[in-house]
Amino acid sequence: MNLILEKTSQVTFFTNMREVIEALGIKCSDYDWYVSDVETNGYPFEEGWHSGEELESRLEWDDIQFIWAVFSAFPKGVRAEVRQTPYVEGNSFYWDGSEPRPQLEGANFEIACWDSSATILIGLKSKLAKAFKTTFSDAVELRQAVRQ
Repeated sequence: MNLILEKTSQVTFFTNMREVIEALGIKCSDYDWYVSDVETNGYPFEEGWHSGEELESRLEWDDIQFIWAVFSAFPKGVRAEVRQTPYVEGNSFYWDGSEPRPQLEGANFEIACWDSSATILIGLKSKLAKAFKTTFSDAVELRQAVRQ
């Protein structure tokens, strides 16, 4: 399932990854992460592979707002070959009305931070989508938002 959270007062600020991860009912350390296309509110953040523990520690102590970023979640211990770096800024596949899938082959799901004004979740299993929508009831299916 693909969701988008935008135009809401339910978040402290958009694209706060600590809040997003908590809302999914998971821990960063449940996965390994490939993070790309990163622009933050001034915090340095390295693109590339991050262990879940490393990412969890970083998000725990810093209130980083990701203006643009793609977080690709992989099963622990899996680090796929990255042929084309996932990107969000200027990526029309989020808005073309299709059912996009994570940009990296083998990713469980993808979280895209869109211009510090929306959080897009791609490829969520129903359990994660339900947890997210329980916390953020203003989240809607991406396809529904594109039609509006």
